Amino acid sequence: MAGRVQDKAAIVFGGGQTPGESIGNGRATALLLAREGARVMVVDRNLASAEETVAMIAGAGGTASAAAADVRDEAQVAAVIARCRDAYGRIDILHNNVGASLALGDAPATELTLEAFRGIVDVNLIGMWLACKHALPAMREQGSGSIVNISSMAVREGYPYVGYKTTKAGVVALTENLAYANAQHGIRANCVMPGLINTPMAIEARVAAGMPREQVVADRNRSVPLGRKMGSAWDIAHAALFLHSDEAGFITGVTLPVDGGRGVS
Repeated sequence: MAGRVQDKAAIVFGGGQTPGESIGNGRATALLLAREGARVMVVDRNLASAEETVAMIAGAGGTASAAAADVRDEAQVAAVIARCRDAYGRIDILHNNVGASLALGDAPATELTLEAFRGIVDVNLIGMWLACKHALPAMREQGSGSIVNISSMAVREGYPYVGYKTTKAGVVALTENLAYANAQHGIRANCVMPGLINTPMAIEARVAAGMPREQVVADRNRSVPLGRKMGSAWDIAHAALFLHSDEAGFITGVTLPVDGGRGVS
């Protein structure tokens, strides 16, 4: 049977991952898209990490290639998108899985430095916009395309760090604007809001800040109503797969929480 994104050309920004004991959202999504038939260009600032993802895809019989880009650099973003189009002939799927908080120096409003806040905006919001800016012309030319941007449930919760919450709220507004402005071109834009997910970015930064790993995991598990356990990157990947697939062909401008019920508790 054909996969749910069979023969589609996908580019996944943030398709490598931070080192850690679990799998990251971007890597899981790249693997799942490939497993469902897409040809995937895996982009990460760390080329070796992108290549690890590609090796995993190839080992499972999928098609993928790796590229390095810093999403803060417009020339690099434009170059990898052009490379994807050259390699696969089109761009059907743009998946933006970029963002960080503590690793970029995030803090409460009175403690956050101007330099750190600007750096968070550059990565979490401007970098995502740049990818969309340079992928949209190809999608408009072909008259179709799916964009999924990864936001965060921090937007709707009492998250203590101002940079991440503010920029991830901006991602929702960006996505809604793209959905409205590009519907006439057959392009869909949607957002996924991960809740408490067991990823290296979420866990390792807190461990590095001095919290015992067991405490980090236990505290997060305790805060999730559904099953009393954090989600995994595969939960985010499956939500993204649905939004990128033709099954979601009449869905655009949606922000989908994937949080185990935390947002309604």
